[in-house]
Amino acid sequence: MPITIEKTLAASPVTTRGQPTQLSTDSAGTKIAYADCKWRCNWIGSSQVANRYLAEDEWPAFSGRINDIAFASDGDRVIAVGDGREKFGHAFNITGGKVGEVTGHSKVINAVAIRPTERTVRAISAVTVSDDASVCFLGNVPSPLHFQSKADGLHKGFVLGTAISPDGSKLITVGADKRIQLYLYNEAKSPKGFDHARTIGEGEHSGSIFAVSWSSDSKRFVTASADQTVKMWDVESGTVLRTWRFGEDGGISVGDQQIGVVWPQGRSDGLIISLSLNGDLNYIKEQSDSPIKTVQGHNKTITAMGSNGKTLWTGSFDGRVCTWDVASGVGTVVDGQCHTNQITAFASGSGQAYSVGWDDTLRIIDVSTNTFAGEAPKLSAQPKGVASADGRVYVATIAGVEIYVKGKLVSKLDISNGQPTAIAAHGPFVAVGTSSNAVQLYKVDGSNKLTKISEVNNSVAQISALAFSVDGSLLAAGNQNGKIYAYKTDGLQIVTDRWSAHTGRVTSIAWNDAGTQAVSGALDTHLYVWSLAKPGARVNVLNAHKDGVNGVAWVGENKIASAGGDAAVKIWTVSGVQ
Repeated sequence: MPITIEKTLAASPVTTRGQPTQLSTDSAGTKIAYADCKWRCNWIGSSQVANRYLAEDEWPAFSGRINDIAFASDGDRVIAVGDGREKFGHAFNITGGKVGEVTGHSKVINAVAIRPTERTVRAISAVTVSDDASVCFLGNVPSPLHFQSKADGLHKGFVLGTAISPDGSKLITVGADKRIQLYLYNEAKSPKGFDHARTIGEGEHSGSIFAVSWSSDSKRFVTASADQTVKMWDVESGTVLRTWRFGEDGGISVGDQQIGVVWPQGRSDGLIISLSLNGDLNYIKEQSDSPIKTVQGHNKTITAMGSNGKTLWTGSFDGRVCTWDVASGVGTVVDGQCHTNQITAFASGSGQAYSVGWDDTLRIIDVSTNTFAGEAPKLSAQPKGVASADGRVYVATIAGVEIYVKGKLVSKLDISNGQPTAIAAHGPFVAVGTSSNAVQLYKVDGSNKLTKISEVNNSVAQISALAFSVDGSLLAAGNQNGKIYAYKTDGLQIVTDRWSAHTGRVTSIAWNDAGTQAVSGALDTHLYVWSLAKPGARVNVLNAHKDGVNGVAWVGENKIASAGGDAAVKIWTVSGVQ
């Protein structure tokens, strides 16, 4: 294929305050899975802790939010639970066939666990917990999977998590009442199942307990709580062996509430992974007092992306900004006072990056420290784009163009015949796209005044994206209809108007270093790489990002990066462009 995927830096787990996000792993402890509140689950593979997400598979479950998934020991049968429109759970095999009913609850199901058996044993014993404060036991003897019994009154409120020990002998349930309930498997009763044994550790957690996971030896387990802690327990004595607290010492931080946890099986290093409400995955070990690694990313739509070739900056709908090292694939949240609303665009300069958002602010990122630096200038109106060149920062707003130098507003330009819709800059030249379908070219002087030197009006739709080539000799303009025009910067003479394949608004364009090819992304979910030598020839990736592509960049001679509505960043290898 002309464009092939190199790696996917997948979305972080979706989180909601007051709700658990359940985590699970494969038998080798090298992949972690979570339901992303849609109709799919994301698989995260890593050869070492520092690596990022690698792959994604999908299975249909039901219409509505998925809260948890569990696999039978044979690996073929799955139970998915959540808040469906027509049901709260679905039991099926990975080919899509139904294998039974998940019933017994009157409200949303928060978690599910399946008792481990030999792979050749077809019998299933499963447990589900719900907001209706009950615990339901399911079985498939006789087949198919069906409701068997229910335990009421053990929890006073929502039951949020459950886990069965690897040896199948013990069960734990946890809930909003801060209680931990222990059950033992009874081989003598008919049908076989779990009986309640005792309550563990009352008073240890000071907040709702969202999740629980067992060690591989079935002697210990870990819990995650809204009190910002993960605790390790000895099941026999019911005592706490170890506590990890997240956030500043003694401080209350909602984002550091622990809403998911998993103790991966099949590992010898004692790794435990917890999930914070802010979406961070924390890698901790028994002998360590603090996380050995924190994996960060986005769990909301990525709305903008910028690049300097080696580093990517991405911003999402919730105002979060992340920095990505292209080589390693590791993402880090930018420290400091971030945007409070959707990120609109990025630009980069010498040692700094710039972002604008719907909170009507311009923010400056110090690249060396990965922090927001200085004060955030307040813009006069909602921004449509940002560009940087020769020490100046240009912000296109619905009111005009604002020029900043060292974080201070030094000049403004009113656009009389339409609102700005896109902006790009190179050297002294500034290109502005307008709502009247025009591309206007300005030149800045020593007093920071912009003077219009050229204008073209051959687009039949609003200009939505602009990009200068690396040497500044070419300018690409994409519009709302999906068409892209390439101009010579000198006089805005048309080079080609044959870059036409997108069926939705072009959101981002980037040139390669040689200025011979350009990559574009659009709301039609597709990526295209175009050639100046043969404008009619192109290579593409269809459905590169679900819900649209919102950012593209070149990150190497034959590599491109993209980001979009699926909250993922993808790195692609390009070949076959004529």
